[in-house]
Amino acid sequence: MKENQLFRIVTYLNVSVLVCITFVVSSVIALLSPSSLDIKHEEIKKATAPLVVDGQNDKTVSWHPPDSTKIPNSSEGDLIRYGRELVARTAFYLGPNGKVAAISNGMNCQNCHLKAGKKLFGNNYAGVAATYPKFRSRSGTIETVEKRVNDCIERSLNGNRLEENSPEMRAFVAYITWVGGEVKKGVYPVGAGIPDLQMLQRPADPIKGKEVYRVQCARCHGAKGEGYREGNSPEWKYPPLNNEHSYNTGAGLFRLSRFAGYVKANMPNGTTYENPLLTDEEAWDVAAYVNSLPRPTKKFPNDWPDISAKPFDHPYGPFSDKFSEEQHKYGPFPPIIASKKKK
Repeated sequence: MKENQLFRIVTYLNVSVLVCITFVVSSVIALLSPSSLDIKHEEIKKATAPLVVDGQNDKTVSWHPPDSTKIPNSSEGDLIRYGRELVARTAFYLGPNGKVAAISNGMNCQNCHLKAGKKLFGNNYAGVAATYPKFRSRSGTIETVEKRVNDCIERSLNGNRLEENSPEMRAFVAYITWVGGEVKKGVYPVGAGIPDLQMLQRPADPIKGKEVYRVQCARCHGAKGEGYREGNSPEWKYPPLNNEHSYNTGAGLFRLSRFAGYVKANMPNGTTYENPLLTDEEAWDVAAYVNSLPRPTKKFPNDWPDISAKPFDHPYGPFSDKFSEEQHKYGPFPPIIASKKKK
């Protein structure tokens, strides 16, 4: 009897050990299986990362600009600080008489990316580190932060590209990454970039915009958009809005929706998105006026390899729809947007 009990106990233990071993082996195989890992990874991504659409905010995440006094005292911190200098005083380092190189039109990055890229809805860098590298329809490629910086230099500063391994490029990237460093990967937080305005049901009107400009903008940017410098400064206190020292026709702000949203949230100088001075209509119209002024023309033949992906307010053809360049530039935009949704 005792022998039978002992036999049953030993058999039970052997079976239990075998079951445990089988479970462990199966789990390891499952974990090492590529398809299993991919599924789990995708599930985690869906649960934790919101869908990011270029130019749109994730309404659940707010952003607060980092404190520049908290930049670390280290070689990495020195690179970040140099990047901040380059953003704030681009003309001094890279302008027509730049201390490092003469590759840009004399504007500072800060003239468009307000408060060195840290102002809420001031065309800031909040979402850059979290969303790059990313696919962009304009180039039809996966773009890096370096590519994005050079795009700004070539378009908004009407200049020439930096070498990607140059100290200046590394500094730009270090600073931009630091500004958005607390934002989770894949998130484009509230306050990032430029806000979207309600669409006008009519074309934006440069003639009406000229009057808005005269009343609200000319005291800083000049009666003809010529800008203002103090004395012999190499930098613009208020940047020019036309001619050779302004952004060219390939710049993001040459799209009316981008310029109108930027103006509404930030102009006249000192305005915040919480307390705007202009109405939406005034912002659209003054954007139409400014973007009707003469400026450098620069062609980028590799832009928009898929023309159907062009934004509704991209002002140059060819287009995949029936609407004219005039309507793509000034609107009304709702019919263009509606036609895109049908496809």
